[in-house]
Amino acid sequence: MINCLKRTYIVHLMIWVGLVFMASCSNTKKIVYLDEIGNTRIRSPYKRVEPIIQTSDLLSITVSSLNPQASAIFNAPNESTTNTNIATQSGNTLTVGYLVNDSGYIQFPFLGLMKAEGLSKSQLTNSIVKQLTDRKLLIDPIVTIRHLNFRVSVLGEVARPGIFTVPNEKISILEALGLAGDLTMYGKRDNVLLIREDGRGEKETTRLNLGSKDLLTSPYYYLRSNDVLYVEPTKDKVQREKNMILFPIIISLTTLFIIVFDRVF
Repeated sequence: MINCLKRTYIVHLMIWVGLVFMASCSNTKKIVYLDEIGNTRIRSPYKRVEPIIQTSDLLSITVSSLNPQASAIFNAPNESTTNTNIATQSGNTLTVGYLVNDSGYIQFPFLGLMKAEGLSKSQLTNSIVKQLTDRKLLIDPIVTIRHLNFRVSVLGEVARPGIFTVPNEKISILEALGLAGDLTMYGKRDNVLLIREDGRGEKETTRLNLGSKDLLTSPYYYLRSNDVLYVEPTKDKVQREKNMILFPIIISLTTLFIIVFDRVF
């Protein structure tokens, strides 16, 4: 009879410990995106803004004309690995181009220092074309500019946080999260932080709800170069980490209690 009572007490105690542990875990929030949206067509009132060139940007500037030999000298910094307009090496690939220095200028062949910071690619293109034409260096030149280090950072509760280079200079929030392996089940989907540099040395922050249909029409839906996305952990994640610490302690105390109970009774 006594042994039966002891077993009953022990079973009840273990059940109590399990219930306490499970009760400390709150239910996870919905982990779907854009759950408010159905079959519809959405037109954004915002046009995609052309990125503004900033210091430390690496630009590919290609010049062509009816005279390929005369144009070749202007394309050298995009090809030569000995030119001073080379950026740093990333992995095993050396990316070259025109680097916008800390003063906001690039060093362009024959034209010298040219202001680039604060301009769009179209504005810088027009400036280069005008100077090449006015100085009679080329006839009807065609100038093409691309960002070589257009990149975004995704941090926090994602599967693969990191910095991602975007070759086509266009990426949405959802695409960036896809590159990072999507949010974990503990990531806050209704309060994602976006940090953006405005090109004047100031930073802008905004909060985004991935579950809202307004995300598709938001001016922040498409990211800009050097944007940072930070996904905060939910309370469930914090509580889970606490449980990982407390659970071994609870088990040890429970085991000790069972041993004492068994010897006393």
